[in-house]
Amino acid sequence: MSREGAVLITAAIAVVILVAMFLGWRRRLRRDSGLSAPLGVPEHAEVTARHEILYVATTQHDQPLERLAITPLAYRARGELVVTDRGAALSLDGSPTVFITSSRLVTVDLATVAIDRVVEPNGLIRLVWRITDDLLVDTFLRHASGGPQQILPELEALCASSENGEQL
Repeated sequence: MSREGAVLITAAIAVVILVAMFLGWRRRLRRDSGLSAPLGVPEHAEVTARHEILYVATTQHDQPLERLAITPLAYRARGELVVTDRGAALSLDGSPTVFITSSRLVTVDLATVAIDRVVEPNGLIRLVWRITDDLLVDTFLRHASGGPQQILPELEALCASSENGEQL
């Protein structure tokens, strides 16, 4: 086989792979088009903490390798996690602010693996929250400048306030 033939076969295989990836992502976008993240922040929410984060992914609950393409949480991004007295806001670069009220938060814990990220043990923060009344999702965050232990108590307090006063 000539060198040109090998190059053409390699290029054809690469094109087939890219087309398959594109079609798979479009199918995922259609599948998840009925889901949307809650946008905006309540007017009188009191900010209690701010943290620079890397948003990793939102997945189906307890399925860290099954990414959901929820607008605006479909892609990895840098941003800021703002903890308020009413919930947590994700202000991701280039996207509208997603606000997860404490009544939607089910639990917060640590994880090691998400769809496109493997880190040191317990290096990711996992927010488990209700996107609809009957559907739980996991959102994975990575603290940009420190360990997740700085953020975890603040988010756990939101879950506790939800359990003590608000209905899930």
